[in-house]
Amino acid sequence: MSEEVLWAEKYRPRSLDEIVNQKDIVERLKRFVKEKNMPHLLFAGPPGTGKTTAALALVHDLYGDEFRQYFLELNASDERGIDVIRNKVKDFARTLVKSSVPFKVILLDEADNMTTDAQQALRRTMELYTESTRFILACNYLSKIIDPIQSRTALFRYYPLKKEDVVSRLEYICKQEKAECEEKGIETIYDVTSGDMRKAINVLQAASSYGKVDSETVFKVLGLAQPREVREMVRLALAGKFVDSREKLRSLLVTYGLSGEDVVKQIHREMLSNELQIPEELRVLIMDYLGETEYRIIEGADDEIQVSALLARMAVFGNKYIGVK
Repeated sequence: MSEEVLWAEKYRPRSLDEIVNQKDIVERLKRFVKEKNMPHLLFAGPPGTGKTTAALALVHDLYGDEFRQYFLELNASDERGIDVIRNKVKDFARTLVKSSVPFKVILLDEADNMTTDAQQALRRTMELYTESTRFILACNYLSKIIDPIQSRTALFRYYPLKKEDVVSRLEYICKQEKAECEEKGIETIYDVTSGDMRKAINVLQAASSYGKVDSETVFKVLGLAQPREVREMVRLALAGKFVDSREKLRSLLVTYGLSGEDVVKQIHREMLSNELQIPEELRVLIMDYLGETEYRIIEGADDEIQVSALLARMAVFGNKYIGVK
């Protein structure tokens, strides 16, 4: 089993034909390749859904294997200031192209991390060098891109990948790498990565280093508690056994080294599952307090105290509802 390179890079699609899911987007991009022309593009969506991959595949299909000489890739979270736009981007954009495709391409990844001043400078650069350069902006949060840039780009919205697509890709990688993977382990990877293909492949590679990829290994790699242990803690609280529930929490924090935010997120996952047979009204109340607890932890409150307070609330509410298990 080769671990010389990251599997996420090793199995990154090189062409638009190889991209998993996002079929509507791929079809539109293929038309740009066929016409050898395209507008400025804005890719928006969650991490790991194929934005950067699609941009790289697009320029590869446009220019062939020598695409790097016509392509500039910058990560705007690292190079986010106005000087980068004024110097590096402008210098690349102003030079003319001698190829069958009459323009070069600049990819600004994580463009939503650019300062407002840098985005304003970019807007002007996009206007001045349209004949020689096309821009592709990739972002997680569309709301952080200023309106003048949004109005000058064609928007492509990316969505989390479907379960069958992620599972199929992970199984393919397992086969290629001759890794021993259980079906339940693959499904667990999808459940904890929520459609983020890059994260899913990274987790798969890390889990494979332990030998067999199963659910237990996946949770160990991620530093998460087994769902059944979190579920048991919640059930003890809902049964009014606060002290026992609190001891279970202490065990989770010490054994797995979880943060309070990790515990809250795992309780949230259990609340959304069908494993806990509780009244809908109670589920709603707990979800409300989960949000409040996470906010307090993020703002700097003590993890253990806040999660203990959450369990106490659950114990109080649990005793008020008939049929709580």
